[in-house]
Amino acid sequence: MLLIHRPKSLLSILLFIAGVSCLHAQLPGSTVEINLHDHDSKPYYFGISIGGNLSRFHTQFHPQFLLHDSVLVAEPTNSGGLSLGLSATARISDRFQARFNPQLFFMERNIYYKLAHPYNNNETEVIKKVESVTMSFPVQIKFQSDRIGNFRVYTLAGFKADIDMASNARSKRAEELVKIEKNDFGPELGIGFNFFFPSFIFSPEIKISNGIRNIHARDENLRFSNVFDKIQSRMIVFTVHLEG
Repeated sequence: MLLIHRPKSLLSILLFIAGVSCLHAQLPGSTVEINLHDHDSKPYYFGISIGGNLSRFHTQFHPQFLLHDSVLVAEPTNSGGLSLGLSATARISDRFQARFNPQLFFMERNIYYKLAHPYNNNETEVIKKVESVTMSFPVQIKFQSDRIGNFRVYTLAGFKADIDMASNARSKRAEELVKIEKNDFGPELGIGFNFFFPSFIFSPEIKISNGIRNIHARDENLRFSNVFDKIQSRMIVFTVHLEG
């Protein structure tokens, strides 16, 4: 539930700020100085991206799980992370832009296990952590609204390719690991807001970024891994872009 409610709260805050900005711009007698008035005519521009994410695995059990006598429950949980990146945006038309936004994600995805027999320290509940340092290379198309004063809203859709530089798929000492492949890819969908300041654009954004590849490197000999047949990545990303 955490994965759902936090982004909803962030989106509500952004929509509130956007509504106040629009209302102020449209008040009778109000004068708004237009910042970066010629920005829309630029053929391209660049920026930096700083953000956070909520991520988890989406899993499908292997038929062997039903016959498993040692693992009773195996359930992915939500985890937070950080991201840093760069952006390059090119103008296509008054409404459309193309953006390349490579980012480095630092994240941790956890799986909760309930065991039939005690594990280390006589525990029957275990959380296995899968740490990732992922380079993501998304290419997106942005559809933007008319500019209202120093405010604009946009939506985006795109496709990403991911490389997990901390992948443990080839680890030799993997008895207690859940092995994850290095490469992934999938679609992205989001919404964002442009706030124009005198020298830069402040653009908070929230997007869904899902992997469609099965990234599970299954090994029948690994008890924490062999209960799963398929593992896919799921992530909600909140990013602030500073663009010029």
